[in-house]
Amino acid sequence: MWLLAAAALVLLCAAPVAPQFPRACSTEEALRSKECCPAWAGDGSACGAASGRGSCEDVQVSAQPDGPQYPFSGLDDREKWPLVFYNRTCRCAGAYMGFSCGDCSFGLTGPKCTERRSRLRRNVFHLTRAERSRFVSYLNLAKRTISRDYVVATGTYTQMQNGSRPMFADVSVYDVFVWMHYYVSRSALLGPPGAVWSDVDFAHWAPAFLPWHRAYMLHWEQEIRRLTGDEEFTVPYWDWRDATACDVCTDELMGARSNLNPNLISPGSVFSSWEVLCTRMDDYNSRGVLCDATAEGPLLRNPGNHDRNLVERIPTSEEVEFTVSLPDYDTGAMDRSANMSFRNTLEGFGSPRTGLGNSRLLGMHAALHVFMNGSMSLVQASANDPIFLLHHAFVDSIYEQWLRRHRPLPSQYPQSNAPIGHNSEYHMAPFLPLHRNQDYFLSSTELGYEYTYLLGPGERLSESLRPYVEDLRQAWPWLLLAVLVGALLTLAGTAAVLKAKQPIRGLSWLRGRSRRNVSALPESQPLIRRHDKEESNLHNYQTTM
Repeated sequence: MWLLAAAALVLLCAAPVAPQFPRACSTEEALRSKECCPAWAGDGSACGAASGRGSCEDVQVSAQPDGPQYPFSGLDDREKWPLVFYNRTCRCAGAYMGFSCGDCSFGLTGPKCTERRSRLRRNVFHLTRAERSRFVSYLNLAKRTISRDYVVATGTYTQMQNGSRPMFADVSVYDVFVWMHYYVSRSALLGPPGAVWSDVDFAHWAPAFLPWHRAYMLHWEQEIRRLTGDEEFTVPYWDWRDATACDVCTDELMGARSNLNPNLISPGSVFSSWEVLCTRMDDYNSRGVLCDATAEGPLLRNPGNHDRNLVERIPTSEEVEFTVSLPDYDTGAMDRSANMSFRNTLEGFGSPRTGLGNSRLLGMHAALHVFMNGSMSLVQASANDPIFLLHHAFVDSIYEQWLRRHRPLPSQYPQSNAPIGHNSEYHMAPFLPLHRNQDYFLSSTELGYEYTYLLGPGERLSESLRPYVEDLRQAWPWLLLAVLVGALLTLAGTAAVLKAKQPIRGLSWLRGRSRRNVSALPESQPLIRRHDKEESNLHNYQTTM
């Protein structure tokens, strides 16, 4: 039954461009009018219309048929997103983005969003010590900071009495994204408590898996930049190919294993104090409710102590290469049964050795989730673990490899008959601003970012040496001081030796005698110090925890 549950994920935040419910649109008035067209702060007009940034328009949804996997209509708030909540939203001009059109589209910057900008996503092990520390600090800041611009829904539209009783909660910038990942992959509530449909997911098990997570990660990065003011920030990636253990599970990075309890994070890591949310899917389903975004206990992780009947090990380089070699983006029913499908194989339900779907052993993306054996192994709750970000950045890079190798036409992304939520023109739930799946079926370079290991050979070498050069640059004043001290000691020693060799006044009778008994002082060596600066089975990755 595990195979009905699947896959993958990403994280955090909230502000004028990211996902979920803008505060301005969470009022009774907005819900009853079904209009989400907030004013842009730059000119005070709805959607920045006075400045030509956008306009408030009726939402147009695709009429293309969905696949048979979800045989209902009109029961789930995510159907034909976002029409259940809003039928009018901001439609931004090409260079602009955001729920009020107040931001630049990905890859653009400047006062009028006319300047192209490209950023690098780096290997987490190629970050400098300062960058690693800053990354962890940013995550913790996002977890501790209540979102100013977004709230999350704690009830369905029906439970909100069709908008007359708004049900929303404040959460942190990080937890907005945790909640989003839960919401997009939760079971459909069919009415009475316990009546759910679990074989549905608007971001997994089908073609939108990769575009949805690409948009999710881009928004997460943008929210961290907004929160910290660091315009150069990007999510680093963990290249887990051929790894035999959780290399990033150290207190310097994502947190080591606790010596007191192997399921918990080391007290030496800031993540040991994190609490998770949206992890109790069976409880929500039995009561017919949504996650209420309250804390549900500590972050759990026990890498490597997973169910070997589901996953043998972390994926290998050979399996990644086989996956990227598959020429078809998706095939057949475009679900977990798809054979020789790049998407299904990368997601983990197609064998990375044969390409056949409904594989008994999970691979690739899903394998890493199972391997982490804890919060990451719960599909809906996996974004609680910050390793989610590093993992999905690398999964996205494999998607990027495939796009560059095969250069697919836009028409290769399915326009119809994919599982609900996954057709090309379907608006991604629960994003506000609206994005269509086909908008992210294109190269990362067009969206303003690049991966260091996909650069040319010379640039890759430069990137791999960068942290060492940076550490050396920061240490050079100390090295210079050590050299100067060593030089002074050498000069002092030399002067002492020369002085000792000079004749003593009044003892001229010693001149000419043998000097065999005159002992020279040993040469003084410079002392150079190193300076070290610095439902359950249906929606869980099954775990032995």
